[in-house]
Amino acid sequence: MNIRPRRLRSKAVMREMVAETRLHPSRLVQPHFVHAADDEQAIESMPGIARQSIARLVDAVGDDLALGLRNVLLFGVTDEKSADARAATDPDGLVPRAVRALRAAHGDDLLIITDVCLCGATESGHCGVLHEGKVLNDESLPLLAAMAVSHAEAGADIVAPSDMLDGRVEAIREGLDDAGLPDTAILSYSTKFASAFYGPFRDAADSSPQSGDRKSYQMDPRNGREALHESLIDEAEGADMLMVKPALAYLDVIADIAQEAMIPVAAYNVSGEFSMVKAAAQKGWVNEALMVSEILHSMARAGADQIITYHAREALAGGWLE
Repeated sequence: MNIRPRRLRSKAVMREMVAETRLHPSRLVQPHFVHAADDEQAIESMPGIARQSIARLVDAVGDDLALGLRNVLLFGVTDEKSADARAATDPDGLVPRAVRALRAAHGDDLLIITDVCLCGATESGHCGVLHEGKVLNDESLPLLAAMAVSHAEAGADIVAPSDMLDGRVEAIREGLDDAGLPDTAILSYSTKFASAFYGPFRDAADSSPQSGDRKSYQMDPRNGREALHESLIDEAEGADMLMVKPALAYLDVIADIAQEAMIPVAAYNVSGEFSMVKAAAQKGWVNEALMVSEILHSMARAGADQIITYHAREALAGGWLE
């Protein structure tokens, strides 16, 4: 037998015909950081990414829509910190105002996802209410549910709890249903590791813990079976979509969950992964376009149905995925 796999790699049109993994703009989600100021503040550790006013956010998203980038994930950056995270649950808070502005400007052409977590609004920087150094699980759930409801009432299509507290998907689902919002979907950060890849994000969102760490609620990076367990729990509690965060160091976890879960699985290509590529590209050490394409395709190949990535806008504008 004369078996030659190279026959199907002989020229570009042949390689394109037999490609197994393809990325469409509809599978990409662009994160945004919105703040109350009227300006735009560059984030030094995330080149090309900035905190934006609501008005600038609306304009930027309009430009992205022209590229075919229709999905956004919003993070609110606030100076209003309190023990009970009042700013996070305020129906007239920063994120609800941003959601209403985006919906008014872009209507149903845009799919709006909002991050649901208390860390940006707590004095402690932790993802739940802190008491004597411990994050209180059950006491934090009503606040998370109230935050999700405020986003959904403003017009969010999907709420995305990222806190990793036990039972929060069920609490949020009940809160949404009780508020007459049964059609609002939940994208659960179901497998979120206590990772070293979040540093630039914490600069951007001003959400670093003021004491201790998040290892009592975020997952141990050494655990794979537990990752699957966490995701299947959230699916059973009513999540409509699941997420693995970070993505690049956890492709095996993405593959395992995609094989077992019956709902879509998203991968979050996080800030540290983004900034490492940016730093190497600025040094001229790597070809950014080719590297980003390879990284994003690896996530899709592993089984991710959606990819949340800070590269989305630039990748589409530059034709990096073609």
